[in-house]
Amino acid sequence: MSVEFKKVSEFPRGTLLALLTDAYLFDGRYEQSCHSDWQDCDDFFFEHSQIADKCAFITALDDEPIGFVVWDPRNMPEYAEIGHNCILSKYKGHGYGKLQLQEAMNRILQEETRKIIVTTNDDLIPAQRMYESVGFKMHQRRNSQNVADFIGEHIDYVYSLERNQT
Repeated sequence: MSVEFKKVSEFPRGTLLALLTDAYLFDGRYEQSCHSDWQDCDDFFFEHSQIADKCAFITALDDEPIGFVVWDPRNMPEYAEIGHNCILSKYKGHGYGKLQLQEAMNRILQEETRKIIVTTNDDLIPAQRMYESVGFKMHQRRNSQNVADFIGEHIDYVYSLERNQT
């Protein structure tokens, strides 16, 4: 089986939304809470293919999309912020998420970015472990700003090239 990192523009509109929907099947509250944001993400990247092909990619296994990652470059070179980062449910736990994250980090760091920031939720333990396994350090825990949100805390992680700073 061959893993490739492909341009978003090589796939049809709706691919990012479908990947996110499947990746969070383990708890239907994610889709209820995040569907609108997921749709906005899909719309944005398929309407702005130049941005998508520079700041996102889809991970494909034998040409089938199994995940994707996007990042916000607007504060580079100071920092980049990873946004959505997901793998289809049936491919979780096989190392594809870590490969995808490492590829994103390599691409971001090639731009001489000093820090990479990512936020996850306190209930997403596998994501926390993955970020820590590639060198991210927990920066802070903070309560969700949305009172209707079922998510208790957000955890901000930082990968820094600057010594002793996060």
